[in-house]
Amino acid sequence: MDNNRFPSFNLELIPTPCYLIDETLLEKNLALLKQVQEKSQCKILLALKAFAMFSTFPLIRQYLYGVSASSPHEARLGREEFGREVHTYAPAYSQRDIDQLISHSNYLIFNSLSQWQRYVKSIPEHIRCGLRINPEYSEIKTDLYNPCAKKSRLGMTRQHLKHLPSGISGLHFHAMCEQNADTLERLLEVVEEKFSKELQQVEWVNFGGGHHITRSDYNVELLIDLITRFRKRYGVTVFLEPGEAVALNTGVLVTSVLDIVENDISIAILDTSAEAHMPDILGMPYRPEIIGAEKPEVYPYKYRLAGPTCLAGDIIGDYSFSEKLVPGSKIVLLDMAHYSMVKNNTFNGVALPSIAIRTSNDDIKIIRTFTYNDYKDRLS
Repeated sequence: MDNNRFPSFNLELIPTPCYLIDETLLEKNLALLKQVQEKSQCKILLALKAFAMFSTFPLIRQYLYGVSASSPHEARLGREEFGREVHTYAPAYSQRDIDQLISHSNYLIFNSLSQWQRYVKSIPEHIRCGLRINPEYSEIKTDLYNPCAKKSRLGMTRQHLKHLPSGISGLHFHAMCEQNADTLERLLEVVEEKFSKELQQVEWVNFGGGHHITRSDYNVELLIDLITRFRKRYGVTVFLEPGEAVALNTGVLVTSVLDIVENDISIAILDTSAEAHMPDILGMPYRPEIIGAEKPEVYPYKYRLAGPTCLAGDIIGDYSFSEKLVPGSKIVLLDMAHYSMVKNNTFNGVALPSIAIRTSNDDIKIIRTFTYNDYKDRLS
């Protein structure tokens, strides 16, 4: 990654810690997704599990068809704030979930036939229902993110899907994570081989997420070709829900150095936390890119960047800088729009980062700051 490609901005205008989303970069991603929709005649949904900054929804809904949700809360957010179609899937629903979801969802996708059979009488006729299938094929290397790992609970395998019941109008599968169109091509071959009979019976198919469409090396033309041929072959509507691709490389997390401690290496303690504010750093794990920083051997000043919580492993990574860090130095971590905001937490009572947006006019607006009451209201 070119770690200087995020447009420059006045760091003094940003309180820390703070997520900053660039509206121009977001719209650039959306324009590419709209192009995919128009050329392939598919419908792209914003996956709220990845990006749910609803202050950007007025912009996003100019380009995308709707949202995909994973819970009653996400479905309600999609209905009330996005205002277009809401597609909902969860590994299991309670009756309470269903009672709420039927007020907010246009599509309800079930993980098993037993769930469908349990709730079918509760679902109004205007809601279109689908089943999630598990093709038992994935090229994802990290099991934590692999929905098709052995003994996965996600979706019905070929062995357990004997027939499609009346009332099921579509199929959903998800077997990708941050991958290119060539992976989708191989995945579709397996899906078609295993579920060809069902594909000929349905009206729509959801290809799920994990499509890194807005990445610079993504093969957009192959994706368009795959969708077009699949759609024509089966006469279906194709949905994609690439939440990460919507916000990929559109946001940063601005943080400040609180202290430098020494223990064989120099450790810069920041006012942002991997554990609390960027949990995928530890879950993936991965080392985020930082503006002006490189791998430890490149520049003369080497630091381990760490968070302020009591978790021993609250470590962001090892970096080098061309200038010495001191308390008050500001650091900008790249690609922090997707997943970070929706997954963050208040471990140790650490305050959540503020949320800001840089508009197309280069104005910086602080959208939200978080206080003690936001922490307290989560507890009892």
